[in-house]
Amino acid sequence: MITRLDAPLKVTGGAKYGADHTFPGMVYGYVVLSTIAHGEIAAMDFSAAREAPGVVGVYSPFDPLKLATATSPLFGETWVPLQTEEVTYYGQPIGFVVAETFEQARDAAGLVRVTYRELPAKTSLSEGLADAEDAPPGRDGEGSTLAILEDGVESIEDAFAASPVVVEATYSTATQNHAAMEPHSAVAVWDGGEVTVYSGNQASNLQAMELASALDTPLEAVHCVNPFVGGAFGGKGRTSAPAFLAAAAARDLGRPVKAALTREQVFTATAGRAATVQTIKLGAERDGSLVALSHDSWCSTDTARSFVEPTSHGTSREWYATRNLAISQKIVPLNVPPTTFMRAPGEAPGSFALESAIDELAEALGMDPIELRIKNNSIAPPGKDLQWASKHLDECLRVGASRFGWQHRRPGGHTDGDWLVGMGAATAMFPALRFPATVGITLRADDTADVATSGADPGTGLLTVLSLIGAESLDIPADRISPRLGDSSLPPGGLSGGSTATASAGTAIMIAATKAIDELVALASDPGAPFEGAEVTYADGRVFADGKTMTFGELLRTLGREKLEVTGSSAPGEELTKHSFSSWGAQFCEVRVHKWTREARVSRMLGVFDAGRIINDKAARSQLMGGMIWGISAALHEGLEIEKNGRLANGDFASYLLPVNADIPEVDVQFVEYPDTLHNAVGARGLGEIGTVGMAAAVANAVHNATGIRVRHIPITIEDLLED
Repeated sequence: MITRLDAPLKVTGGAKYGADHTFPGMVYGYVVLSTIAHGEIAAMDFSAAREAPGVVGVYSPFDPLKLATATSPLFGETWVPLQTEEVTYYGQPIGFVVAETFEQARDAAGLVRVTYRELPAKTSLSEGLADAEDAPPGRDGEGSTLAILEDGVESIEDAFAASPVVVEATYSTATQNHAAMEPHSAVAVWDGGEVTVYSGNQASNLQAMELASALDTPLEAVHCVNPFVGGAFGGKGRTSAPAFLAAAAARDLGRPVKAALTREQVFTATAGRAATVQTIKLGAERDGSLVALSHDSWCSTDTARSFVEPTSHGTSREWYATRNLAISQKIVPLNVPPTTFMRAPGEAPGSFALESAIDELAEALGMDPIELRIKNNSIAPPGKDLQWASKHLDECLRVGASRFGWQHRRPGGHTDGDWLVGMGAATAMFPALRFPATVGITLRADDTADVATSGADPGTGLLTVLSLIGAESLDIPADRISPRLGDSSLPPGGLSGGSTATASAGTAIMIAATKAIDELVALASDPGAPFEGAEVTYADGRVFADGKTMTFGELLRTLGREKLEVTGSSAPGEELTKHSFSSWGAQFCEVRVHKWTREARVSRMLGVFDAGRIINDKAARSQLMGGMIWGISAALHEGLEIEKNGRLANGDFASYLLPVNADIPEVDVQFVEYPDTLHNAVGARGLGEIGTVGMAAAVANAVHNATGIRVRHIPITIEDLLED
């Protein structure tokens, strides 16, 4: 089993992240944030800050840095700081102070005096539901509402009226922050008319595009580097405020600039996960067959309406076979920090509602929750003709139930001393996606090969995957592959997000490797070459002809060449017109609730996943374990508290609760492995995000099994489990 290639550097402190770069003459920037949630900046007094020790520059909407609108093909427009006096949320970047040291910049920023014209602010999702708006169409063009009715049924209400068993409930999930270990930061260095920016992000080539447009600079003059990223989870997909400000200030001052958000600033000066409210209604026959499903969702968003958390469309749209389906998605614009992609956007909070509701239906039917899920297993998304190319969810559920000891589960759970013990389960699903990606392969005369792409490895293990797939495709040992990532000068590798990186980059590697081998074979038989005119073959890193052989390095040296370079590109294609694709899983959880203190503890958990071919078993398990821990965190720990004035009451690691080692038992992961070559040539489907999906519902379902108390919101607190 191969070890992660970046592990030695990371555990010894040798890995160099964005903010670790230093340069002669470098100065430090500190971001000034708003202290109101809605209004207009009337004035900013920088006089004291300008006179503070070490200060070399101050910037605001009244004295702005030269920045324009930022755009990229994937995200469209990205917000750029300091371009307006309008304030739309508490903690919005409104100023930037640059000084000789970080401490000097921080202290000077504290001297800035801001005068506002304050306006009423809307900060509560529950209070804003009455003003909800239809969500804009999704990327697939599907509208905010959808109804699929079987012949003869005029409305979803009629379908429920004809259902022998009906359950209905409303669920809610809290606002969350990505809480990555590495705060958003950037170091910018100009050399002539070109800039290099070192900043942790999920796609260096996309960041280069956004910076080039914002700086009004040719794309070829912008170089973005992110070889190591300390966690991202969707929160570093777009260019951050420190990167825009550092790049523009470095140009203005003619000196390298480093800008890093403090931990508290990360909670507002970046984007997070939306809060949601979801109403689900299920109608079924007495044997458990779903007759009707409705899922109405509301999510918070910022006043720019920049992101929709697609809870209904990300779950009920596809998960279960039902004869009648009605879903809707609405948004509630608020004066809160922006929302964005966060690990399993839509699927994670949506699954809490849907999988809790399925559990409630099982109870109403007197049916085993696992059997209910298997009975309603879909062969295609409802209303679509494209069947799932590969789906083994029923096997995940049955294997997991057997391995977890589900047969010992009892209604009402059981007791163990002073602990009430219950089991819960949930389905997990995440769409199998691919992005366009290009990978470069260089065969070298020393018999090694480079595999290079601009994509990022935010802790996922992609660097190692490049090595493994590169070695397999070139038929050489993995230790002869040098993988390269995180540099916009490399071939564009797409976004490391959406659980796409292995399928996207891996397929491009296979195409590039085929081209490299074809060119190598052609070189070997060219006039004057060692195998001139012969029929040449390739295997094990060697060329063969007429009973003779040599390594590709020997061939290159014989021809006087140092290297052979090719690129290969891959993108989603006609497979999308033939099948539906997704990864699947079954989550199992045991929870112990103390009789007297009502403390809830997860004591066991198991995830069984169908994600196609597993390239690196160790890294795959690590990804899924991390996702499952995220699910426990959402269920029992995480939730941002937004005060009426828009301030985050717990916007720091002291009060924003996250699980620690003591909160997490041993995590068990098992694969049901069926390579999906209809999706991509590698046969692998995404698994970075599916580990999060369903786990919060499994915890809530286990809590109900243990205590009889059904909690329909997360995080679940001690107060929720106190008996009347």
